Amino acid sequence: MKKITMNPNFLRNKTSIFATLALLSVTSLQAQIFTDFQYRGNDKIYNDNPLKPDEFYSPILQGCYPDPSITKKGEDYYLVNSSFSMFPGVPIFTSKDLVNWKQIGHVLDRPSQLKVEKGVVSQGIYAPDIKYNKYNDTFYMITTQIAGGVGNMVVKTKDPAKGWSEVQKLNFDGIDPAIFFDDDGKAYIVHNDAPPKGTEQYQGHRVIKMWDYDLEKDQVIAGSDRIIVNGGVDLSQKPIWIEGPHLYKYKGKYYLMCAEGGTGGNHSEVIFMADSPKGPFVPAKNNPILTQRYFPRDRKEKVDWAGHADLVEGRNGQWYGVFLAIRPNEKGRVNHGRETFILPVDWSGTYPVFQNGLVPMKPKLKMPQGVQNQTGQNGFFPNGNFTYNDKLTDKNLDFRWIAMRGPRENFITTTKTGVKVNPMETNIKALAPISSLFHRLQHEDFETSVTLDYKPKSEKELAGITLYQSETFNYVFGITKKDKDFYIVLERTEKGASTLVASEKISLGKTIKFQVTGEKDNISFNYATDGKNFKNLGGPVSGDILSTDVAGGFTGSLIGLYSTSSNDIVPN
Repeated sequence: MKKITMNPNFLRNKTSIFATLALLSVTSLQAQIFTDFQYRGNDKIYNDNPLKPDEFYSPILQGCYPDPSITKKGEDYYLVNSSFSMFPGVPIFTSKDLVNWKQIGHVLDRPSQLKVEKGVVSQGIYAPDIKYNKYNDTFYMITTQIAGGVGNMVVKTKDPAKGWSEVQKLNFDGIDPAIFFDDDGKAYIVHNDAPPKGTEQYQGHRVIKMWDYDLEKDQVIAGSDRIIVNGGVDLSQKPIWIEGPHLYKYKGKYYLMCAEGGTGGNHSEVIFMADSPKGPFVPAKNNPILTQRYFPRDRKEKVDWAGHADLVEGRNGQWYGVFLAIRPNEKGRVNHGRETFILPVDWSGTYPVFQNGLVPMKPKLKMPQGVQNQTGQNGFFPNGNFTYNDKLTDKNLDFRWIAMRGPRENFITTTKTGVKVNPMETNIKALAPISSLFHRLQHEDFETSVTLDYKPKSEKELAGITLYQSETFNYVFGITKKDKDFYIVLERTEKGASTLVASEKISLGKTIKFQVTGEKDNISFNYATDGKNFKNLGGPVSGDILSTDVAGGFTGSLIGLYSTSSNDIVPN
C-alpha cells in the first residue's frame, strides 16, 4: 500500500509563519478586542417537546451542517459536513453512540488543502464523503472543491484527530464523489456527472458514474468509468439531479443510495440493488425511502428538504441514516440553513427504509439502548435550546469559530482579555478573505451578545457584529467614525446593494455591548454603552435576506465578530 507522507507539525508551523506575516500587515491599525460572547436559543419546538430520559433530539447538528457523511472504525463513528468557502473546511465530529458528538477539528485546515480565497460563499467544498478502509487502516475523505482549480479530490489519514494528508486531485469531472471498499480489497468511486454529450434529455438530467480506484496511486483507473444510473429511478419520469451517491454491501448484495429531486422541496433519497458492485442496479419499487415532499405546506413543526443521506451500522445490528433537512420558520424562511438529522433504518426487507422517514418528522427520537444523553455536557456538542458562553480568552479558540476564505489565524490574536480581530483591507462584501470570526446561527429564536473594546480612528474603520448569509446578503451592525464623532450604524445588503437602515451618534466609553435578537422572522439590533441598558437601533428588521430561499446558495446564516479598514458605511 502507498505510504501516507505528511508532517502535520511542519505544515502547521508553516501556516503559523504565514499567519504571523499577515498579522504584521494589519496590526498597525486599531485592533478590536471582543470578549464575553453569549449565544442562547429559545425555539418553540424545543420548549413544546421536552426530552424524556430515553429520548434525544434530531437534528443532531443544528445550523449549517449539511450533506453529512458517516463512517465507523471499531466503536468510533466519524461524521463530516460540507463547508463551502468557510475556513477551515469540512468539520469532523466523533461519537461512540450516534447521540453524543464531539468536534475534533476540521479535515481541511491548511491553505495548501483549501483554495477558496476568491470563491463566493457557496463555492468551495461540496458533499464530502468519509470512509474507513479496514484493509489498510486508513480513513479517506473524498469531495469536490469548487474553487482554485481543484475539482474532485481525496485526502487521507491514519488518525482523523491528528491531521490529514495534502490534496490528491482526481482525474474525473462531475461532483459528489464517494469511495467504497469491497470485501476483496478493491476500491471504487461513484459520483454525479453530466450524461454523455448529445444525450441530455431535459434540464437536471444527470447520471451516476463508477470508476475502479487504484489504492497504490490514489487515482481512478483510466478507462474504467461506466454509467450505473441514467437520470434516476425512472428516466421516463424525467427525474432531476441524481447525486450524492453512496455504495454499500449488505448480505452479499450491493446497494447504491442517491439523492434525487434537487436539494429543495422535492428532495428525496432513493435506493438501488445489484449482485455486482458494477451493476446492473435495480431500483426499489417503494422508492423514495426518505422524503418530506408529500405533506401539507402548513404542517406543524415542519421539517422539509430531507435527503442526501449516508448509512452506518449501529449497536446490536441496528442501522441508522444521517441526512440533511431544513426547519423553516413561520414565513417559510430557512435562516439557519440545512442541518444534520438522523433516523433509524429498517433493513429487515430486501431494501433499507428510513423509519418514519416517509411521514412528517418529529423532533425527538428514542435513545439507542444503553446510551445516556450527554449533549451539551462533558465536551459534547449541544442541541435543543442551549446557551453557549465564550469569554474568548482561551489561547486555542473553540472549533466552532470559523473564518471565510482564509485562516482565522491571519487576522486574530488571542489575549487574556479577549480576542483581537485585526482589520483587513477588505469588507464584508468582498470576494476575498475577510476579518470576521463566525459562529453558526442555530435557532430561529435566539439572542446573542458580545462586548467590544474599540475606538475607530477614521471613517474607514468599523467593528461590530454581522449577520452573514453571503457577500451579497447580510447585515452589519457596528461602530465607525465621522469627522470627530463616533456613530453606531446598521446596514442591510441585499443582492449586493447596501442601504443604511439607521445610524446614531454616540458617546463612546471604554467598551460597548452589542446584542442581536431574533424572533421568528424579525431581527433586532441593540447596543448598551453601560453594558446593561440596551437601546434599539433601526427597529425590528426582516430576516428575509438571511434565508437560503431568498439569498440562494447552500449555506445557513453566520454570526460574525467583524472588523474592517475598508468601511463604506456612511452615517447620517
